[in-house]
Amino acid sequence: MQPTATIALAAIAFATVGTVAGLLAGLLGIGGGAVIVPSLLILLPAFGIDGAWTTHQAVATSLATVVAAGSASALTHHRRGAVRWALVRRLVPGLLAGAACGALLAGWLPGIWLRRLFGLFLLASGVRMLLATSASAPPRPLPTRRMVTAAGAGIGALSAVLGIGGGVLMVPYLARHGEALRNAVATSSACGVPLALAGSIAFVLSGWGRAGLAPHSLGFVFWPAVLTIAAAAMPMANIGARLAHRMPTVALRRVFALLLLAVGLRLLLS
Repeated sequence: MQPTATIALAAIAFATVGTVAGLLAGLLGIGGGAVIVPSLLILLPAFGIDGAWTTHQAVATSLATVVAAGSASALTHHRRGAVRWALVRRLVPGLLAGAACGALLAGWLPGIWLRRLFGLFLLASGVRMLLATSASAPPRPLPTRRMVTAAGAGIGALSAVLGIGGGVLMVPYLARHGEALRNAVATSSACGVPLALAGSIAFVLSGWGRAGLAPHSLGFVFWPAVLTIAAAAMPMANIGARLAHRMPTVALRRVFALLLLAVGLRLLLS
């Protein structure tokens, strides 16, 4: 295939990933990383970017795109008054510290560990989504500021290692502590932006000067994919956020849960 045709095909593929990830980011508050990372693990080798750092680049690139998609989603939710900014301010210090530490740690983990960890995470998330029901346990009040910071740090660290915006972890946490689902989704979208930004910067630093990275990379972040995915994800995140205020999301969550299970099994068995 000619180089020009390869570039065009890659752009179409990355834009398609961004479209799906952006829609889910706005609708479910998940940041899109659960779609972007496994997609990049397939697409990067398909377009000649295959080596020891492929998994690291998929995770880092996903985090960088979450900054854009999460910003678009959070802005739309904010305009509808759904973001609990007081909660965001309480969570952000822990999210920033955890994301930075998690991304720096991920830079030194073998790629196969990252792949297996992400596969396990998708399986656990898919099972939890399938088993979730409309009848939930009575909500608990938010714990002390120190405990909220610690929770934010844990969510930030795991999210950065996995290349996600943290919504799969943040939304259930907020809902369990009394937030309505739409408010939890909106607040999660806002929290995912600083989390992803801190993680992206840490991945740039931890990948700086590594031999064997793809051309046009800054540290572990592969910018051609970031720009293409983000350009498609931002308008779709806006649409997804609008839909989140108009439609029930139970059926979509079930379909998405099955997708997570399928992708998780593939990553574990590959």
